Amino acid sequence: MSLITATVLAGAIMTTTSPDQKGHPEAAFSVTDWGSVDGKPVQLWTLDSGSGLRMRVTNYGTIITELHAPDRTGKPVDVVLGRPTVQDYVERTQYFGCTAGRCANRIGKGQFAIDGKAFQVTCNNGPNCLHGGAKGFDKVVWEGKASLDQGMPKVVFTYTSKDGEEGFPGTVQATVTYTLTPLNQLLVDMSATTDAPTVVNMAHHSYWNLAGHASGTVLDHELQLMAGSYTPVDAALITTGEIKPVDGTPLDFRVAKPIGRDIGQLPATKDDPGGFDHNWCVDGASGTMRPAALLRSPSTGISMLVSSNQPGIQFYSGNFLDGIPGKDGATYRKHDGLCLETQAYPDSINKQGKAGWPNVVLRPGQRYDHRMVHRFSAE
Repeated sequence: MSLITATVLAGAIMTTTSPDQKGHPEAAFSVTDWGSVDGKPVQLWTLDSGSGLRMRVTNYGTIITELHAPDRTGKPVDVVLGRPTVQDYVERTQYFGCTAGRCANRIGKGQFAIDGKAFQVTCNNGPNCLHGGAKGFDKVVWEGKASLDQGMPKVVFTYTSKDGEEGFPGTVQATVTYTLTPLNQLLVDMSATTDAPTVVNMAHHSYWNLAGHASGTVLDHELQLMAGSYTPVDAALITTGEIKPVDGTPLDFRVAKPIGRDIGQLPATKDDPGGFDHNWCVDGASGTMRPAALLRSPSTGISMLVSSNQPGIQFYSGNFLDGIPGKDGATYRKHDGLCLETQAYPDSINKQGKAGWPNVVLRPGQRYDHRMVHRFSAE
């Protein structure tokens, strides 16, 4: 059994394990202060899998600020976009690396009804509610605690979303757990309970660039989506209630192809910069773990396989990135990162009972559970 030691260095609490018999470092984590938001202390955790993955995450919005994965030569590459400081995230998050909630994606006109009772939540995206409103889960300070669980470093974040927050009914107890495994996996587990019927649909929102966060466009990345259908949207980007096949459309990623190959078929309009920003209906039974997406960078050889128990996945090609100053002096422009957000279908709360649409109403005594697995490899 490895000897676990704890040391305090320069204001950071470091927990490590001793090297294995081959001399390889084992899993470790550390935490340091990272400022404050709303008068609450913000911290930054560093997790090391001991097998090639290293990430940093903060309790402000549960944002993953860095994730380093080895390329085909073994060199670590930071594959997530991010901002330099916590104050930069406060000023403009762009939802980099966060947990979106209590309801991710869009709710049409911010309106819905549960058990015949109407609710109006905050509209922060034109006429619609996006990612939980003006101050969703991405913009609050969570409680965080790190540990080594069976030799794997993890951080558990908890947050109490009070009844009426952003207009949503019920007090929700939310938990987000990030774990790094020896198999070069990032596990994202999201769960919630409530004391009154409400809507819950949480999503992880990292912007990925497997060539490196500062490397420029992802249009050369090869993407496969394990989905034969998608949910069309109207001009306000609200799902119409239809479920249509991807066959014959630029949204057909059933066979891996470069993201840039068909993106020109989704041109900019007056209100939309163009590109992919759609929900795909993942093949297989919702509630069971199954592959949803496979992404690969030809330049680094890094691949990321995303699996989930959710019914859908939103692929967003970074259309609204417009020269945002990033970490390490980087500047993020249109299509310099992409999101792969497993989720319930957008605006599902207004499609309850419609054939093929998932239930997003959480009731007392029930538990919302959402697991994502990101597995990294390189060749």
